[in-house]
This record gives sequence, C-alpha cells and structure tokens, in this order.
Amino acid sequence: MELKPGLSALVTGGASGIGKSLCLALAEKGIFVTVVDFSEEKGREVASLVEKINTKFHSKLEHPSAIFVKCDVSNPRDVATAFEKHSLTYGGLDICINSAGISNPVPFSKDKTDGSHSWRYAINVNLNAVIDCTRLAIRTMEATQRPGVIINMGSASGLYPMYTDPIYSASKGGVVMFSRSLRPYKRQGIRVNVLCPEFVQTNMGEMVDSKFVGLMGGFVPMEMVVKGAFELIIDESKAGSCLWITNRRGFEYWPTPSEEQKYMIPSSSWRRSEFKAPPIELPENFEKIVVHTLTHNFRNATSILRTPLRLPVKPHHVLVKLIYAGVNASDVNFSSGRYFSGKDKDTASRLPFDAGFEAVGIIAAVGDSVTDLKVGMPCALMTFGGYAEFIMIHSKHALPVARPDPEVVAMLTSGLTASIALEKAGHMDSGKVVLVTAAAGGTGQFAVQLAKLGGNKVVATCGGGLKAKLLKGLGVDRVIDYKSEDIKTVLTEEYPKGIDIIYESVGGDMLNLCLDALAVYGTLIVIGMISQYQGEHGWKPSNYPGLCEKILAKSQTLTGFFLVQYGHLWRKHLDRLFDLYSAGKLKVVIDPKRFLGLQSVAEAVEYLHSGQSVGKVVVCLDPSFQHQVAKL
Repeated sequence: MELKPGLSALVTGGASGIGKSLCLALAEKGIFVTVVDFSEEKGREVASLVEKINTKFHSKLEHPSAIFVKCDVSNPRDVATAFEKHSLTYGGLDICINSAGISNPVPFSKDKTDGSHSWRYAINVNLNAVIDCTRLAIRTMEATQRPGVIINMGSASGLYPMYTDPIYSASKGGVVMFSRSLRPYKRQGIRVNVLCPEFVQTNMGEMVDSKFVGLMGGFVPMEMVVKGAFELIIDESKAGSCLWITNRRGFEYWPTPSEEQKYMIPSSSWRRSEFKAPPIELPENFEKIVVHTLTHNFRNATSILRTPLRLPVKPHHVLVKLIYAGVNASDVNFSSGRYFSGKDKDTASRLPFDAGFEAVGIIAAVGDSVTDLKVGMPCALMTFGGYAEFIMIHSKHALPVARPDPEVVAMLTSGLTASIALEKAGHMDSGKVVLVTAAAGGTGQFAVQLAKLGGNKVVATCGGGLKAKLLKGLGVDRVIDYKSEDIKTVLTEEYPKGIDIIYESVGGDMLNLCLDALAVYGTLIVIGMISQYQGEHGWKPSNYPGLCEKILAKSQTLTGFFLVQYGHLWRKHLDRLFDLYSAGKLKVVIDPKRFLGLQSVAEAVEYLHSGQSVGKVVVCLDPSFQHQVAKL
C-alpha cells in the first residue's frame, strides 16, 4: 500500500511513545489520523500536532484531518465507539495500528488486586484489546470493500522470555501468534502484520534496568520502529509477517525460512491441482530443437527437426505435451558442448542432441507401471530436450505442479538455483549483508527475495532504471544501477566492513570487484559467468591473480554451485518456493516480451544475452494450447 495523502489511520495508544511517533509519521505522509488513548490531555495534543502537519497536504476539508477519541481499550464499548467515530468521519479505514500496551509492575505471584495494576488487566490491554481492535478493523475494511493493513504492536519479549515481566511476555507472545495466524485475510486484500522491537526509549522502556538495556545493544531508535511499521504497510508481500527489530541485528523477519521449515507441513498443492486440461491429440510427428553444430552461437548451433512421435510410451515413462520452456544463460554453453564430459571430438560424436533444460506441460500419455501420474496432470521437468512440442521422460523426472504456467518455469532452474545455493553453498542465516549481482534476471529476482525473507540486508546490482525499480519493488534495501553510479565506490563507501554473502552470476571484472568487497569470513557463491559465455571464441576462462591470497587473508570462502549436483533437493525446495508464492511472500517476474513457438527460441536466447531482459525469459511453445487453457 502506498502511503499517500487522503488515506486514514486509527492508532491506539496514540498519545505517547511508539503510538505518538507513528501518528506524527503518518501525518507527514498526509494521512488522516484518529488518535485513540486513555489520556485525554496528551491525546488531544497529538491530534492537534497531526492537524498542523496535515495542513501541508490539505487546504480545505469537510472533516478534520485528525480526531481524538478517549478510550480504555480493555472496554469493548469504548473500542467499538472509536472505530465507529473513525468510520463516520473518514468513510472507511485504510490503516489500523494497535499500539496500546502496559507493563505489569507487580510480580504476578504477589498480585492481589483486581484493578488497573492486576495481571488480568495487563492481559486485557496487551492481548484481548488487540484481538478486539483487529476484529473491528477487519470488519470495517470488509464493509467498505477496500484493501487495508493492520499493524499489531508486539515486542521482542513475545519472541523470547522476559524474566522480569512474564505477563507482558505472555501477552506479547499471544499478539505475535495471533497476528501471524491471520495471513489468510490477504485473499480479501487485508494484511495483518506484527512489529516486535526490543527496548525503545519510551516511558515504559525507561522502567527497564539500564544495564540490561545496555547488554541488548541499547535502546532501538524510534526511527527504526517507524521505518519497520512503514515497511510492513508498504510491502504488499507482507501478510502474517513478524518483523523483529534490534540494534544488534537490525531488521529480521521471524521465523526465518529455515525455522519455518521445522513445523510447516510440505505443501501438496502441486499434486492436488484443480486444473483441467483440454483434450490432447497425439500427432504422428512433432517438432523439437536440436544442436547440430558445436558453437556458443545458439542460432547457428541449432535447427528445428521434425520427428515421428513413437508410441506406445515406454514402461515407467510418460509423454508430456510441453507448453512453456525457460530460457537460460547457459543455453549457449550447452550448444557449445561444454556440459558433456570428455574431449571435443567425443562431444561431437553425440550430435545431434536435444536442446533446452526446463519446461512445464501436460501429461499426454503414460507407460506401463506408472501409477502416480495420470493423463491430463500438469508437470514440470528439468531434463535435456525442453525445447520441443512433446517429450518422453522417465516418470521419476516428472514433477507434478498446480498449473502449467510460466511462473512455474521460473521456479525451476532459476528459483531452485537461488534457493539451494543460498542455503547449501552460502549457509545463509539472518542478520547478514547479502549482495546479488545481475539481480533483475531470472535467478537474481529469487535470490534477493529469499535473502530478504531470511532476515538479511540485501544489496543488488543491475543496469537501468526499469530494473532498479523492479528490485526496489522486490524489497531490495540498496539498488546499485551501474549505468548511473560506480559499483566499487558504493560498496567501498557504504559497506566498509564488506559483504557477508555474495550471489554472483556475471564473472570477469564483476567477480574481481566482488572478491575485493567480501567481508572477513564472507562467502562468495559463483552460480554463473554470463559475461564470459558469449566471447569471440566461446567460454574463455579468466585469470584471477592473487585469488588464494585474498581469501586466505580474510578466512573467506569461494564456492561454486551447479544445480545438477543437487537433484535430491529439487522437490523440497520447489515445494518451498510454491508455498511462498501461494502465500504472497514471493513474487515471480516474467519478462513481458513474448516469444511464441519453437521458431522464436533462438531470438529469446539472444534477447537474454543482450542484457535487456527483466525477470525470467520464457517461450510459449504452443500458443493455441495457451488460449484453450485461458478459456476454461
């Protein structure tokens, strides 16, 4: 959601502390604010400040740009009145921030009161009121059928125990799990997130022992809290998200994907597809692209071959009608024979061989002994021969998917490379600085998002304003457009301690630059060298003088990654990518340029290597089939 003048927000606990800061920050965006608090004097003061700030954006209004509603959030009638007054004033609700909270100063085992200092009252304010306010906010947003965002104020003590105030810790833990459990409301355009800062210098925060605050890295600046709240509001992928803010680690989303895997049940959505394929007629002949000459020039290396469709299907095999195929930078390495072991003359003896690495389609026929796959089932594959109208593969290579869509193609070589490389080669955890080169490409788009979801600060390189805009939309913290600024200068000046993890696919001068920018204990993952693939004489190895000395001096790791060696992890990571995509946490960008039919494959490969592509380049192998599916 874009923070812009004319939106309206309701903030509980808005008279002081974090709530007050958020009210004023929203006003700086021209947003109308309802300040909800028990303190009338302070509440009216904040509302007055909001109105004063809002005059920069609004000259003549039929309603005030801020109102104050006195409210005890533990009282359901007071809360209902606050939401009603907001709706009557502003005609709806765009943002709700539930910030009201109190500590429990009396040890709960010694608490004998039933009044405003009892542990029950703390639970009512910190948890029950958040539930009630969230319920009313959702109801208001549903009534006006407008998208909305709800931010519930949790606490770092809701993620780990706070021994000095177990009641506060319990209530904030409840807020965290309650908010995370409301992710499904995103389907209605309503996103609920939770913000969990460590100690902030408010009246409540100053009650904590200063020595303990010092051990935690000091008070979290209020600016960080406001920035975190705005990130949860603006980023459309954030739903059911929990943002933990500390001085020690910065912004970190909890749980990390690795933690989430410990309790998440693997999705079976790929296998329980409601997709219904139109009838598939099996022709006598079909077309495919074959490599007939070994050269890095894909167009000169390949041709379209018409060949008989051999039936029946072999036992343990399936016949797949291919719909979309993915284009990869390494297509030119394949056409030059670099992915076959042995001498050049041995590779030449394999000619002609089928081209293409990845595709999605529909199972058109199955052989004997195949029991888990059925005709009409969508599936993905990553075997040689993806540039074809039909392909016969062993059933173990058919990966069931929900639909034969281009987004699924993007998750194959590109998505899996990013997911597995960061986990297995990069050993990525949270709180790191991660650099992704060529970040607006097919695999880079996944790497930046997975690094961000892992709770890291993400830096990305690209060439051009359009690509930079895309990366900012994917949540990248710092985009370096090498067409308008010098990468080396930015890395040296803005990241003097170096980069912890580098996901590198360019090679050549860029790899040298990345080696110089790597931090102590840093890891550089080489997943490709696209700048070297299309040289005059093909893939010519580069020299990197002083490489051993560089990595030795700083205990660094330089690691290569090739997806083929990790086939045993494909299914697990594909499920994970699909779950993130289905939950709205992961965006899949397909390059808008259309390539239709086998005759367009060479052009698509050349387009990818031109540097113009944004996102994954995909070829629709059968446009007529695509239209049939769209009608269903």
